[in-house]
Amino acid sequence: MRLRRLADGLLRPSQRAWPIASLLLGLLLTLASLSANWDFTLILKNAESRYGELGPAKSRILAWSDLIQGSGELAESDKLRAVNSFFNQQLHFTDDIRTWRSNDYWATPVEALVKGAGDCEDYSIAKYFTLRRLGVPAEKLRITYVKALRQNQAHMVLTYYKSPTADPLVLDNLIGEIRPASQRNDLLPVYAFNAEGLYTGSKRAGDTKKLSRWQDLLKKMRAEGFAIGEG
Repeated sequence: MRLRRLADGLLRPSQRAWPIASLLLGLLLTLASLSANWDFTLILKNAESRYGELGPAKSRILAWSDLIQGSGELAESDKLRAVNSFFNQQLHFTDDIRTWRSNDYWATPVEALVKGAGDCEDYSIAKYFTLRRLGVPAEKLRITYVKALRQNQAHMVLTYYKSPTADPLVLDNLIGEIRPASQRNDLLPVYAFNAEGLYTGSKRAGDTKKLSRWQDLLKKMRAEGFAIGEG
């Protein structure tokens, strides 16, 4: 963000200085892009340091790397389908008590792939960060708490907004097909969040810095070797 603000400031030079400003702008944006790259060699090394021999988990993490490398040029709709399908196939659902011996644990994508399992929050988090890495802006994505009416329980999904007023698409582990929220009468939205803030309905309701589990998650991912900024 600091690089972008600095780059924006270069858009107001005199006509004579414009070629130099354009060169600097390109350099700054290139540096910003490079800083966001994920080094999976380092990520695997950190995972092995924490968990020891990864076994089948190494293949899952490398498959995630391949997904990212192979999906960068796809249209956003195809990125959504690829990422949704990948995590729905790679992870099997288990609750936090069984996986983490905790009532409510937010796993990083690496933690979920190491286990090969996760609950609804872990699916949503993994999809969110993968799509962010693939260039989908934070403002188009929201991790959304809902009530799953058929199961009569709290649930989490990832929602995608093509435009601010669009009917969002729902990426869910309960069903494989991505559907508009208007076709998911089984889900009742409660609140949502992304890197930019907390939302109730369409209104911004607060800052994610107040969401302690989100901040803990960002801290864990940075320790794993991910360049993620504020998410």
